[in-house]
Amino acid sequence: MADLASVLVANGKRCYTGKPILSQEFLEYGLAPYLPSPQLINAVNLAIFLERPLLLKGEPGCGKTRLALAVAHELGLPYEQWYIKSTSRARDGLYTYDAVRRLHDAQLARIGESSKLKVDNLDDYIKMGPLGRALKNEQRTVVLIDEIDKADIDFPNDLLRELDERKFTIEETGEEIAAQNPPIVFVTSNDEKDLPDAFLRRCLFYYILFPDVSQLRDIVKVHFPQSSPDLIKAAVQRFTKLRQKMEKGKAGKKVSTSELLDWFAVLQQFPQDEVLKQLEGELPFSEVLLKKWEDHLRYLENAT
Repeated sequence: MADLASVLVANGKRCYTGKPILSQEFLEYGLAPYLPSPQLINAVNLAIFLERPLLLKGEPGCGKTRLALAVAHELGLPYEQWYIKSTSRARDGLYTYDAVRRLHDAQLARIGESSKLKVDNLDDYIKMGPLGRALKNEQRTVVLIDEIDKADIDFPNDLLRELDERKFTIEETGEEIAAQNPPIVFVTSNDEKDLPDAFLRRCLFYYILFPDVSQLRDIVKVHFPQSSPDLIKAAVQRFTKLRQKMEKGKAGKKVSTSELLDWFAVLQQFPQDEVLKQLEGELPFSEVLLKKWEDHLRYLENAT
């Protein structure tokens, strides 16, 4: 069966192809290269076609967050990001109403130091949130709701209507905001807590697996195109050995792709012969890879 991207293109519809970000684009826009798998590209296009949020899970550092920006960049669409905290409320992503500032202005108006007309204009005290801006924007917008599992358990359920109907009402003014073009929504989770079934029903789901050795080499190469293939191969091999030992043991935190890239950025600052020799002995710059003291004790001596 043909991949969904080909079918959508044949029918004249826009889709995500996973087009590599070029080095000049990286410099101009501050974007990091992103290499999605064919399966992930297909999941993104399913979400675009069905107009459903795409829920992404996977180890920290596997690229969940950067996918949304890569899609927005390739499709040339506006991008909104909503980083969730433990104190986040669902309405914050739609809009916030500054009642305290309005009260302050009302007090100033009573003593003649401010205009009553300003106080009566509620729009001056309403600020749209990232999801609210996306729904209000006439152009289709890519939205990232990052680490939704950090919020209260009721948080996902509080977004059900907005994600389903793609509209919301500003309670203070009675104005209804309805999307003319449904946003492309990406939701990430680190599985810190279970998400409600009602929320899951409205999403598509994809788990981003950790890259294999070949994919890791490609990832390092696209980030460091001037680096020697021998150095990339040796670094990835040493990194993979460490990760395999951590998977068999009880690591506090397994090394991730983002840490590999940081580590390689340091390694390439030194002469290649020196680095290749060091990679055969004690693990160089282990503090970049191992983030817990127990992991240092457990894996540093036996990392070769």
